[in-house]
Amino acid sequence: MRARAPASSANLGPGFDTLAVALDRYVEVEVEPATRLIVRSEGEGAGLADDPSHLAARVAIDVAGTDRLAITVRSEIPVGRGLGSSAALAAAAAAAAGAKDPLAVAAHMDGHPDNAAASVVGGLVASAVVRGSVRAVRLPLDVSLVFVVIVPDVVLSTSRARQVLPVEVTREHAAFNLSRLAFLLAGLGDSRLLVGEATEDRLHQDYRSPLFPAAPKLLSRLAAGGALAVCWSGAGPSLVGICRGTDGDKVTKAAQAALAEADVSGNAVLLRPDLEGLVVDRDGSNNLWGDRQPAWERDAGAAPEPAGPVPGSSSQFYDFDGGH
Repeated sequence: MRARAPASSANLGPGFDTLAVALDRYVEVEVEPATRLIVRSEGEGAGLADDPSHLAARVAIDVAGTDRLAITVRSEIPVGRGLGSSAALAAAAAAAAGAKDPLAVAAHMDGHPDNAAASVVGGLVASAVVRGSVRAVRLPLDVSLVFVVIVPDVVLSTSRARQVLPVEVTREHAAFNLSRLAFLLAGLGDSRLLVGEATEDRLHQDYRSPLFPAAPKLLSRLAAGGALAVCWSGAGPSLVGICRGTDGDKVTKAAQAALAEADVSGNAVLLRPDLEGLVVDRDGSNNLWGDRQPAWERDAGAAPEPAGPVPGSSSQFYDFDGGH
């Protein structure tokens, strides 16, 4: 079987460990029976661990109950940059190995459900673990919005980014984040309501800035370039500008200029919401990509191809307790 899962951007400012949006960069995992374990990888993260320690191998072996598998991973999602690469990979590997509940597997492997929920469900997703089960709610998303992502050539592990966070927070800071989260959900559902204050946060972003000192300046430049709201992507170091679709190219150019001015190596990419989430091909015969050419097949350095228009999104509730 083969499965494809999208990247994601979690937290989005005030939605710490709760909110994430799926974005149109993907990882594909193919799992076949074999006489011994074979692990191959292409694209982002290729060759880092083509052995039993590879996350896809660990997930597939655990799900399938055997290591007699040939596992092929093809990825467009940068590793260790705050774009949910591990969660997407775990979800795709679990599905390709035959898991009945890929979200539960991916959330367990990733340690929390936000990125995994977005990669499985697609769109804008709120998630939580309730009485031991992962619950995910798909929220309204104005799909005219696009996401300009600054992806620096800096790897920042989630565990390290969590180590700098305070153990306790004040009531004032908790209330501050709740108020901003309310503004953010309104603005993501209707871009006319999105304001810069919606992505303000007092739980994690400021504490993580010393790990990537250029972040405040780059975020400021994203906003000055036309982004409606700006924030860290997950634990970083990637940074996100949420923009009107008509401003996406302009903000991307501003982001690229900001990287050059800050003397930070990296790239700025224009991404669109993914509303499909996890896609599974059960016999390996279907083209999961349609007319879109995967990044690992394109020339190095080429800009991502537009994903094209996507339909609107409405609220839906998902209860992944042993199945869809």
